[in-house]
Amino acid sequence: MHCQTIVLGAGIVGVSTALHLQARGRQVILIDRDEPGSGTSHGNAGLIERSSVIPYAFPRQYSALLRYGLNRQPDVRYSLAHLPKAAPWLLSYWRQSAPGRLAKAAADMLPLVQRSVEEHDALIEAAGLQGLVQAKGWIEVYRDATLFAQAKHDLQGLARYGLRYEILEREQLQAREQQLDGGVIGGIHWLDPKTVSNPGGLTRGYAALFVQRGGQFLHGDARSLRQVESGWQVDSRRGTVTADEVVACLGPQSADLYERLGYRFPLGIKRGYHMHYATRDGAELGHSICDTQGGYVLAPMARGVRLTTGIEFAASDAPANEIQLRRCEALARKLFPALGERLDDKPWLGRRPCLPDMRPVIGPAPLHKQLWFNFGHAHHGLTLGPVSGRLLAELMTGERPFTDPAPYSAARFA
Repeated sequence: MHCQTIVLGAGIVGVSTALHLQARGRQVILIDRDEPGSGTSHGNAGLIERSSVIPYAFPRQYSALLRYGLNRQPDVRYSLAHLPKAAPWLLSYWRQSAPGRLAKAAADMLPLVQRSVEEHDALIEAAGLQGLVQAKGWIEVYRDATLFAQAKHDLQGLARYGLRYEILEREQLQAREQQLDGGVIGGIHWLDPKTVSNPGGLTRGYAALFVQRGGQFLHGDARSLRQVESGWQVDSRRGTVTADEVVACLGPQSADLYERLGYRFPLGIKRGYHMHYATRDGAELGHSICDTQGGYVLAPMARGVRLTTGIEFAASDAPANEIQLRRCEALARKLFPALGERLDDKPWLGRRPCLPDMRPVIGPAPLHKQLWFNFGHAHHGLTLGPVSGRLLAELMTGERPFTDPAPYSAARFA
């Protein structure tokens, strides 16, 4: 089989990239060893996060570093055995999180974040997936008066981003989410983001749109990629596929490919878990809720209420560890007393692909012709999939890109 472009990886980033290339006239074959949307794109909080204009940074305060160092917090946990290997990456992440560098990262990421909702909207409408998406935003809640006051003060620094939000005092929050515990003193309702009740289903719906428009999806192993005289080849279950160009959108598995080709990107993995729960007595959760102190999200999903955890630093292939999930579950049962029994046999474990400078890699590979990268979206793969797919498609087809692609260049790690 021959095509113009092979896209490796059928998560939200790869499927979106394939759709944008297809819309620009490319003949595309999408390849993944699993079904579309079954990896990291499946197990997230379902937020199209227009309001996250400041990247998630490494803590800088000594008090916070000491607190996390004790390894007892619900939002961040580390494996002691993995710490020596992770230490250089964490140090680089800490350096990049200095105020000036964080402000630059926020400015560089803003063009992608600003267009995230509208790029999703176009694909949602084309694929007929409106039933999976709601425009109700999400609510971050506070149980500590000092932290709530600081959060309200911090809103002043976000004024230039034009974000829409409502500050909810205790009574207003209780009116909006009546099932929350009365000990919650207030919250901030972010109105710009959209929520998805089945993130994996959304990705599969986009993949179905790609096939409906004439694209091909094949099962195959990206690690079989090789450069040949006519371009690139990959082995699939239906035989060898040859193409003029190839795009690697492999998320946390990106290193399996790029290291074989001689690249050394500082890609780190932040692991995370989710579990679905029933609710008691027909109780409903109307919005996605983020417990800012607990570092977890409760999100109403098609399967039930999904609890997604924060960050676990451990070897990517290490067995799942329920410590963090149990800590968050205990807090969630206090915050939302109607949280019922678990619905999944075991926790889902996912891996977020993160670069220490808090920017993805989007663009051409420096050492190979017609090899392109689109990975490293950290906590916002679902949010940024369509918009980063558009940017890469514009670069590949010679269009004028909607924003300067330099901040996402692979060459910055040369």
